[in-house]
Amino acid sequence: MDNWFTIDEIDINTYIISEYRHWEETHCYLLNGMDRSLLIDTGLGIANIYDEVLKLTDKPITAVATHIHWDHIGGHKYFSDFYVHAEELDWLNGKFPLSIETIKEMVVDRCDLPDGFNVNNYELFQGTPTKVLTEHDIIDIGNREIEVLHTPGHSPGHLCFWEKSRGYLFTGDLVYKDILFAYYPSTDPEAYLDSLEKVAALPVKNVFPAHHSLDIQPEILTRMREAFRNLKMVGKLHHGSGTFDYGDWGVWL
Repeated sequence: MDNWFTIDEIDINTYIISEYRHWEETHCYLLNGMDRSLLIDTGLGIANIYDEVLKLTDKPITAVATHIHWDHIGGHKYFSDFYVHAEELDWLNGKFPLSIETIKEMVVDRCDLPDGFNVNNYELFQGTPTKVLTEHDIIDIGNREIEVLHTPGHSPGHLCFWEKSRGYLFTGDLVYKDILFAYYPSTDPEAYLDSLEKVAALPVKNVFPAHHSLDIQPEILTRMREAFRNLKMVGKLHHGSGTFDYGDWGVWL
C-alpha cells in the first residue's frame, strides 16, 4: 500500500491527504489544534489513512464527513470518534441508496490499485457517530474553531467546514473543478443553488475541495452561484436537463 497517499502542507498545522491513483483524486484534510485534530473525510478506504494521519499529529483525532459517500468515509473504520449530519444517519445504517456491487465497481474504476487490495473484501462503512452535527455547530479543537455549514444539494446532509480565522473553506463535493454531480435521485439542484448562495457570501481566502485540482480560487464560488442562478432563470435547474460545461467546471443535472 506504499505511495497510495500524497501529503501536502497548507500551513504548519493543516495538511492535505490525497488519493491521486484513483480517478476521483479525493482529498482529505487534517487540521491540528492545540487539544485535538480534525480529519475532514477519510477517503476511499483502499489504503489505511490512519497510518498517514499518525505521522502528522500526536493528538486525539476526530473524523468528520462532508457526506456519507464511499469515497469520503472509506477510512472511518479506523476512527472511533466521528461526526456526521442528521440527514444521512440512515446511510450509516443499511439505507444507502446504491448497492455494494455498484460501489465496488466505482472503487476499482480507473484506479491504479495497490498490491494486496482485494475489492471483494470492500465494505461500505456503517456505524454510529459520536456526535450528530447541525447548522452552525462549532468544532473547537483547541485554538482553532471550525464552523459547520449544512450545504445540501450533492447529498441531503452535505456539509462544508468554515474556518473563519484563516479564511479556509473546505467544500467537499459542493465545489470543485470538474463535473459536479447533481443528477442522482438523492441530489437536489434547487438546494444546491441555496448552498452556493451561502458559501459565496463568505469572505473566503482559500477553497479546499474534496476532488481534483487544488489550483482553485474563491472567485469560483461566485461563478458557480451565477451559473446556477442562470440555470434556474431559464428553467433548467432540475434533474434530467443535461450536462452544462463552464470551462474549468461543469454540472450534470
